[in-house]
Amino acid sequence: MRFVFVHGGFHAAWCWERTIAELERLGHDGVAVDLPGHGARVDEESTLANRRDAIVSVMRPGDVLVGHSGGGFDATLAADAAPDLVSHITYLAAALPREGRTYPEAMAMRDNEDGEFEADVGEMLGYLKFDDDGAMWFADFEGAWKYFYHDCDEATARWAFEHLGPERFGDTTVTPVSVPAFWAADLPRSFIRCLQDHSMPRWQPMPQLNSSATSPISPPHFRARAAPIPKRWRCATPRMASSMPTSEKCWPT
Repeated sequence: MRFVFVHGGFHAAWCWERTIAELERLGHDGVAVDLPGHGARVDEESTLANRRDAIVSVMRPGDVLVGHSGGGFDATLAADAAPDLVSHITYLAAALPREGRTYPEAMAMRDNEDGEFEADVGEMLGYLKFDDDGAMWFADFEGAWKYFYHDCDEATARWAFEHLGPERFGDTTVTPVSVPAFWAADLPRSFIRCLQDHSMPRWQPMPQLNSSATSPISPPHFRARAAPIPKRWRCATPRMASSMPTSEKCWPT
């Protein structure tokens, strides 16, 4: 089975290195994407279109798409562009877009025409610093450790923090998103909900749960990428999970 991994904000392909190594040990293949504005492409402009295209360019028939955090939005755009290449899409502490709405509207489950609303549902802004050009950075290690990596050992958390890059939202915060081919394809999809997540409100994934197979697991927002897959958790592959009740798709061993 081949997995295509899409990172979230401030991160890049590097955050999947240990996960991919573990999957390869189990006999699977994995490829992680640097979205424009991140990793090796940090100096590129980041738009909805070129982020989508970065994912589609590495996809092959039968791939399992995995979107983490904000990468769930990008993975959905890629699946909309090439639904015939996707066998399954997994949202890891992530969210689906809302048809015809911007990402902030999707995150907050509010509509712009209803008036101003608080889009920082994860209360992230207090941990950030801002450059004159609008780039956002995590201000210090302690904040990143608390917000993203709070159950990681200090060495692992520092390794991740030292790799964090800037985030520039650009048109991703103001452009309404439409993914009709994604909805029409009705692709098999799963939502993995991290119960110790400090950056996603507990209510936020609820709109997706009615339409996705859901597996609650214990790690926080970034645990699976900051360290190898814990041996105490063995999750069924999408193919296996299709015939299993939700409660058995992730289990302690």
